[in-house]
Amino acid sequence: MLQASPATDDATSDASGACRGFLALAGEQVWRQRMADIAARARPRSWSGRAAQQRHALELLLARLADPRQTPRLSAAEQQVLALAREAVALADTLPAHPRARLRQRLMEGLTGEATLIPLFHLLREASRQRARGFTVHFAGLADDAPYDLLIEREGMAAELACRTVSAEEGRHLHRQDWCTLVDGINPDLQTWLAAHPGRYLLKMTLPEGIQDQAALADLQRQVSNLLATEKRQDATAAAVLKLDPLMLAGVQAAGQSIAQALPQKLRDLFGPDAHLAVTGDPAAGSLFVMAARAGRENALAATVVRHLGAAAEQGLTGTRPGIVCIFLDDIERAEWRMLRETLELEGAVRRFFTTQAAARITAAACATRLEMFGLAPPDGAEAGELRFRNQSHPAAREPALLPAIASC
Repeated sequence: MLQASPATDDATSDASGACRGFLALAGEQVWRQRMADIAARARPRSWSGRAAQQRHALELLLARLADPRQTPRLSAAEQQVLALAREAVALADTLPAHPRARLRQRLMEGLTGEATLIPLFHLLREASRQRARGFTVHFAGLADDAPYDLLIEREGMAAELACRTVSAEEGRHLHRQDWCTLVDGINPDLQTWLAAHPGRYLLKMTLPEGIQDQAALADLQRQVSNLLATEKRQDATAAAVLKLDPLMLAGVQAAGQSIAQALPQKLRDLFGPDAHLAVTGDPAAGSLFVMAARAGRENALAATVVRHLGAAAEQGLTGTRPGIVCIFLDDIERAEWRMLRETLELEGAVRRFFTTQAAARITAAACATRLEMFGLAPPDGAEAGELRFRNQSHPAAREPALLPAIASC
C-alpha cells in the first residue's frame, strides 16, 4: 500500500482546483461522457469490469482529485498525478493557439474508446524529469509539429527525445482482455458446477497458439463448459488442452497465512509471470476453483519494447542530434515487470539492439511503467523511476552535458 502523507484543507482545495483546471482542457461535457463510458465498462463483479478499472485508473484518480469533497490526505500516487495535471495546465497556458489545439487533440485521443491518458502523462512526466536534471525543455512536437516530442538543452548541447507508449498486450500470445472475457463467460456455469461439487479444484489450460480471435474465444468457453457439464477430468483439442485436478495447498497454513492471503503468490510461484490466473469459490462452503492458463510460447515483452525502439528511431528522431527514446510499457503486471528487470531480459534485448544499424540514431533509451509513474519504490518499481540504457557506440554517449539524461542508472 502507498503511504498517505498529510495535507491541509487548503492543499486539498488547491488539489481539486488544479485537477478541475486540467479537466477543463477537455471540457465538462466531454469529461462527463468519458466518466459515463468508463462506468459502463467497469461492470461490478466481473473480471472485465475490474480490468477496465485498472486500465482507466488514471482517469478515475483525476476525477476523484477534482472532487472538493475528497479526504485532505494525498497518497504518493495522487501527489504524482496532481503534479502532472498542473504541468498540463501550465503548458496549455503558455502555448499559442495551434500548439494548444495539438495538446487538446492528444488529450481528446486519450479520452476516446480503449485509449487512456497515459501517453499524455508520459510526455508530461518526461518533460518534468528532464527539467529536474537541469535541462531546458521545449515541447517541439506540440509547438513545432516536430517528429520528436521534446528538445532538451543543457550547457550548449541539445538532444531530441521521443516518447512512446507500448501495451504489454502486444507481447502476449494470450491477451489479458480475452482472458477476462473468457472467465466472465465461464463463471455462471462454474458457480452451478461448484455448488454441486464442493471442494478445491485446479483447471489448467494450455493454449498452444493463445486465443487468436473471437471465434476461438467462444470455442474455448464451450470446451470448458462442456468439460464441467460432462464431469470429465481432461479434454484436448488442437487449440486447447484442459486438465482438472484437485487443488493442493500444502505449505499455505504452515506459512502462517490464510488461504486468501497466501494463494495469489503461491499460484504465481507455481505458474510464473506469463500465466493468467483466476480464482472463484464459495467461502461459506470452503470451496475454491482456480483456473490457470498459459500460451504455448513465452511472452515476448522485451522484443516488443525493442521493436518500438526501432520504430521510434526511424520515425521520431531526425539523426541530426543525439536522440533519446523513452518507452512507457503499459498494461503490465508487477510480476512481469520485476521478471524483466531481475532476469536482465529487457537489458539484454536492448543491448543487442544497440549493436544494430537500426539503433544508430539512439544515444540512450529508457523504459518505465505505471508503477514508476505512481511513485512505487523498488522492488515493485524500478530504481530512479525508470530503466535507462546508454548506447555506448553512439558518438554523443559520453558527452558531459547530456550525461544526466543518458547515463545508465
